[in-house]
Amino acid sequence: MQVGFIGLGQMGAGMATSLIRAGHELTVYNRTREKAQPLAALGAKVADRIADACRGEVVFTMLADDRTVEGVTLGGDGVERHLAKGAIHISSSTISVRLAEKLTEVHARAGQSFVSVPVFGRPPVAATGKLFVVAAGQKSAVERIRPLLESVGQKVCVLSERPRDANLLKLSGNFLITAMIESLGEMLALVEKGGLDRRVCMDFLTSTLFDAPIYKNYGGMIVERRFTPAGFAAPLGQKDVRLVLGAAEDLNVPLPLANLVRDRFLRLMAHGGEQLDWAAIGDLPAVDAGIAPA
Repeated sequence: MQVGFIGLGQMGAGMATSLIRAGHELTVYNRTREKAQPLAALGAKVADRIADACRGEVVFTMLADDRTVEGVTLGGDGVERHLAKGAIHISSSTISVRLAEKLTEVHARAGQSFVSVPVFGRPPVAATGKLFVVAAGQKSAVERIRPLLESVGQKVCVLSERPRDANLLKLSGNFLITAMIESLGEMLALVEKGGLDRRVCMDFLTSTLFDAPIYKNYGGMIVERRFTPAGFAAPLGQKDVRLVLGAAEDLNVPLPLANLVRDRFLRLMAHGGEQLDWAAIGDLPAVDAGIAPA
């Protein structure tokens, strides 16, 4: 398929690489053009403008936040203006439910389709085409793009015909990850202050009761205090928790744990943690317990 791809951060670059390797024709755009050069070496065309990335059947956006996605999509030189009727905008960004609803309506009025396709996985997984993909949108549009989704993901879950639903699930999943990071950090602070070897405790728990890659990966990062370079930067995690709480408020769903995690991110940011991986909130319990430097 002829595909445009806008947003070549760590996740976007990995996804675009997987699409090229699967044989799709890519035109890529990034505000910082240098980030497109590795993809050009793989055969992608590099666009000078957003419009140039919107000439195919499909355009992906993989951008940092609501403000950026809205600007790239609805701005004067944005996706909605240049995408052909019948073409599909795939948003893989972690955005708010409200923005997903707005983009669905705007694209429908323009005769285009909007499909929310958020993904779970870190940058190394994106680069190997092994992400977990959640999709929601008009059934015919989702079926058209299924080969693209299967190029970037090892598993594709189609939720519904409402794009917003995929964004709600993505936010809910990210909330679970942050709650897990917090609980891992608290457990490690407890055993370490009690005189136990934190590595031994983590290895035992993640090879028995919690034998899952996500526990092993984040547990290892916290044990080793390996928070740089950031695979997923802490400010993005803070943003996601804010979006979770916004969705919960709209639905009148209390989320006490989400409020706790929000405060953890605020504390991390207040002490200069902007460049750290979001897993760094898992070290704050040790700081509170006096066994790690502030």
